[in-house]
Amino acid sequence: MNFFTKVDLPTTDFKIDYNSRLAFFGSCFADNISAQFTARKFNVLANPFGTVYNPVSLESQIKTIADGKVFGEDDVFQDTRCDNLWHCWDAHSSLSASTREECVDKLNAATAQARDFLRKTDVVFITLGSAFIYYLKASGKPVSNCHRQDPGLFERRLISVDEAARAICEIVENLRKIAATAENSNGREPRIVFTVSPLRHMSDGAHNNTLSKATLQLAVDKVVKCGTEIAAATYFPSYEIMMDELRDYRFYSDDMIHLSKAAEEYIFERMVETYCNDTTRENMAKVEKFLKMARHRIQDESSPATQEFKKKLAAQAAELEKQIPGLSLR
Repeated sequence: MNFFTKVDLPTTDFKIDYNSRLAFFGSCFADNISAQFTARKFNVLANPFGTVYNPVSLESQIKTIADGKVFGEDDVFQDTRCDNLWHCWDAHSSLSASTREECVDKLNAATAQARDFLRKTDVVFITLGSAFIYYLKASGKPVSNCHRQDPGLFERRLISVDEAARAICEIVENLRKIAATAENSNGREPRIVFTVSPLRHMSDGAHNNTLSKATLQLAVDKVVKCGTEIAAATYFPSYEIMMDELRDYRFYSDDMIHLSKAAEEYIFERMVETYCNDTTRENMAKVEKFLKMARHRIQDESSPATQEFKKKLAAQAAELEKQIPGLSLR
């Protein structure tokens, strides 16, 4: 008798290895999964404008990168209610600053860094968290982050499947546009993997959270299946793995909303199973073993044993980098 529901993993015609450049955009689940790859020394870009949950705001961020937008004074505002920091409606507070000039500089640096990385990216993972969007009442502009401003400034609504699908299509096209600007691209396009975050937005209530996740699921499915022109876009079932394979509150953190470390690790392992071949998985195990040894706590920096240990580490790092193309342990 089978007491466990296993979610079928997608078949893929591409694989990830240490030569791959991986970009992650979206909700905090994107941050969590990208951190797993970063910890194993993959080449990763993660949320250059900070965490973003909905497809419309993410579309705006990707378009900003594709167009090479230069942010100016009109793109930021000062919070006169609380801390007097300067913010941007299109970015997370991690890009906010104490002066207008610094905030603008942060935004332009993030744009340039992301554009440079995405021109040669192999795989882009897009994690969608919510289909609820905040709009500024004065202009109708969708915002990525409300920056704790007066709730009266915003209108919040659930977008339709068609609205979400249009935003997702634009994300795909703008990622292609960025890749096409790369020198010697030879028409090479990044593979794009969409997934829906398994983190529940219970502040919306259980029913509205279900409607929101269903809207994202239907929109992604519509885009992935709409025809060969979006053939580079696929879907990974993070949400389904959490809901079916890990359907137990022991796989949630103490707030019973966010995922536990064990759940994050498990979903990461299922992604590795999907997108990495046996050789890459073996290489990852070697890297993990080395990093565990490198984290050994040193008691006395000046002792002969410590100096010998450091020499051994350096030699092993050099040998691993020689064995595994694309690996950098620096």
